Amino acid sequence: MTSATPAPPTAPHPPTPAPAPAPADTSLAPTGRGLWRRARWYLLTAVLVLLAAVVLAAANDERQYPPLDPRSYEATGSHAVVALLQREGLKVDLTTDPTGRPTGADTLVLPEPDLLTPEQLTAVAAARHTRLVLIAPGPAALSALAPGIRMSDENGGLPYARVRSTDPGCSLPEAVRAGSAHVGGLLYTAGSRGEGCYQRGHGYPLVTGPTTATGRAADVVVLGSGEFLSNELLKKDGNAALGLGLLGAQPHITWHLPDYTAPVAEGGQKSFQDFIPEGWTWAGYQLAVAVALAALWRARRLGPVVSENLPVVVRASETTEGRARLYRRAKARGRAADALRRATAHRLAPALGVPPVAGAPDPTALCAAVADRLPERSAGDVRALLYGPPPTDDAALLRLADDLDALERQVRKP
Repeated sequence: MTSATPAPPTAPHPPTPAPAPAPADTSLAPTGRGLWRRARWYLLTAVLVLLAAVVLAAANDERQYPPLDPRSYEATGSHAVVALLQREGLKVDLTTDPTGRPTGADTLVLPEPDLLTPEQLTAVAAARHTRLVLIAPGPAALSALAPGIRMSDENGGLPYARVRSTDPGCSLPEAVRAGSAHVGGLLYTAGSRGEGCYQRGHGYPLVTGPTTATGRAADVVVLGSGEFLSNELLKKDGNAALGLGLLGAQPHITWHLPDYTAPVAEGGQKSFQDFIPEGWTWAGYQLAVAVALAALWRARRLGPVVSENLPVVVRASETTEGRARLYRRAKARGRAADALRRATAHRLAPALGVPPVAGAPDPTALCAAVADRLPERSAGDVRALLYGPPPTDDAALLRLADDLDALERQVRKP
């Protein structure tokens, strides 16, 4: 019988490697969620600013009046003086048409008369007003309504004066009773028939004189500024008394409400501040304070000089090589040649006894001394080597460095 030979054992199969996971998505494109997380705080800030603006606009949604408006209760309005006039039994009417028919014994108040057209100025001059009060008139209004009164700057005087308390210094009854008052603004000359009060330099912020009409008792009052009639200043000094005296001379007062959107009449003068809204002035002040505070916050505060040891010691050869590499990168062969020539000249001068002139050896003396030391070299050759033109390429620069080194060795060891 034959026995079966057992089969040799087979090697186990290596395990099948698991399939590699698919590469994760590494796109750097911004996603909607990422953009939202990044911008949500900016959007929230913008929404809060808009809401605050809406709330402030709604809170301030009240009618704004220009300065010296009799309807205004604000500091720059003139409702207080109108109330005083009415309490004294005077009648005050507000109008937008200054050419209306006067009552016969009335006072017409014209703030900013240069806003009137030439036709309106002519109509006002022809009307029979007993007193005409002009507040800050320019040349056009003065020529039509008060020809004897002129701007102060036409005669070389100051055109404007700051509003402050001033003594009257005149015989006008209204000014004498009031005493000192807050006057200023535009300045005028009184002329031969007028009278000026509260003198400031060579001009007057208050001038009175007769009107152009004849055959009746009529006068004109020119004010450089009506700030003393404002609600804020009326209670100070004699402002109230002066306002009542100038405006309350007649039983009826017609107060013109000017149209500030109309163009200024030709020849009228308005200061730059007249075109700037009041709120913008305070905004400018706040911006200036904010800029100053930001400058103080971000400005560098320099303390005393502190000496400290260098953290590392840099060898002179490394500094020289670094500077040479900078010259090579910039292709500054001329600067490199000048540095080599200047250093060689400064080292040769003490060895040859050539004194420095203005911090450097004299070229002529140095070249002559080198030629005397080295008979085989002429002074011209030495000058061409030490003070010649810059090299044109790197090879010429290397030759120049070798020639300078050889010259220095020959001078020291001839």
